[in-house]
Amino acid sequence: MDIGAGDEVIVPSNTYIATWLAVSQCGATPVPVEPLESTFNIDPGLIEAAITPRTKAIIPVHLYGQSADLDPIIGLAKKHGLRVLEDAAQAHGARYKGKRIGGHGDVVAWSFYPGKNLGALGMLVPLHQ
Repeated sequence: MDIGAGDEVIVPSNTYIATWLAVSQCGATPVPVEPLESTFNIDPGLIEAAITPRTKAIIPVHLYGQSADLDPIIGLAKKHGLRVLEDAAQAHGARYKGKRIGGHGDVVAWSFYPGKNLGALGMLVPLHQ
């Protein structure tokens, strides 16, 4: 994604450290944005205030089997010329407005570990089906 030293990437403030480490590993700086209390996913209404000329991407992390609110996130990314990397490690099978997670942003990252995927099963009802 051509992200490196001196760049910034917007990430949820409440995500697992691996998301932040992926950003810092390539030399960029993670910029935290607080979540919505209703979903625990990144608050799209707070993202634009975090965008600077050094911002290159937004990483919405889909948590607890439910998707982040992608339309406003993707809209902001297009408006500011940013990339969207979906972290879907906790959202296997989730949908956003009828479309499976992973086909909305520029790239999607998946992983599997039973504690994060199976442990979240049934905890919350997805809001954006």
